[in-house]
Amino acid sequence: MDIEKKGMMFVLSSPSGVGKTTLTKKIKENNSGFKISISHTTRKPRPNEVNGKDYYFVSKQEFNSLIKNNKFFEHATIFENNYGTLKKPVLEMISSGTSVLFDIDWQGTQQLKKIKSLSLVTIFILPPDIKTLKKRLLNRHNDQEKLIEKRMKKFNEEISHWDEYDHVVINDDLNVCYEKILNIIEIEKKGIHKKQNFEEIKNKVKNLIE
Repeated sequence: MDIEKKGMMFVLSSPSGVGKTTLTKKIKENNSGFKISISHTTRKPRPNEVNGKDYYFVSKQEFNSLIKNNKFFEHATIFENNYGTLKKPVLEMISSGTSVLFDIDWQGTQQLKKIKSLSLVTIFILPPDIKTLKKRLLNRHNDQEKLIEKRMKKFNEEISHWDEYDHVVINDDLNVCYEKILNIIEIEKKGIHKKQNFEEIKNKVKNLIE
């Protein structure tokens, strides 16, 4: 299904292991008129990650130089690594009528929200439960118990920012979650801002933290 082009910015955020990167790629692959904003990062590539496709892998020195020259829309430090979004390619995509998808965390989202000239829609993704999240992290980081523990500890901090977002969805089933996000995008592109009932989400978050 094609989505009408308007050149908007859609942010997908979630705690580590909830599926935002998979969902971002799925939206881009199945809908023309979308491009993913490729972040710069100082972390080392994971197996199968391609420079310029998944991330631009750079040194800390290069990254700091980009900050110094005010090249980033947003940048953040996550698990001792730096991540940032360059302004130039994003502005070029938007001006050509392409909508841009961002796979970034709450820190970057806060920075983008401060730029009033941007047409920005923010979506936060929650896991169905802690057990499922741990299972996903175990699959991704096989035999790296310390790393998984670290990510689980950070989970409460990341999830505490859920109510700063325009929309919140639960990734219980990837395809169902994908359809929900697509529906949000279509509605927002028509200029309709549906207010979500956050009471239900509040209870869900409470159960995830407890």
